[in-house]
Amino acid sequence: MKYTLLLGTVLFSLSASALAAPDSCERVKSDIQQKIINNGVPESGFTLTIEPNDQNSASDAQVVGHCANDGWKILYTRSGNNQSQSNENSASDATPPAAQ
Repeated sequence: MKYTLLLGTVLFSLSASALAAPDSCERVKSDIQQKIINNGVPESGFTLTIEPNDQNSASDAQVVGHCANDGWKILYTRSGNNQSQSNENSASDATPPAAQ
């Protein structure tokens, strides 16, 4: 009986933490978004997306953070103006901050 109760408690806590993960990821995403905007990048100049860590990312996306115990990654993609790749690399204010 004690084993069943213990197992039920563990399973409940695991499912509760899994439900909290998206909220945690949204908070991390919001923090990263604010840092990028504070570095001078307009809000319409980039997008941040959250996807599972084991999923393949688009080639133009850069991983800028992780959340939910490294189960999810936050991807930064430039949007808006169509500058050349060399301009993108030389624009220091368009580089997202390092992940925490």
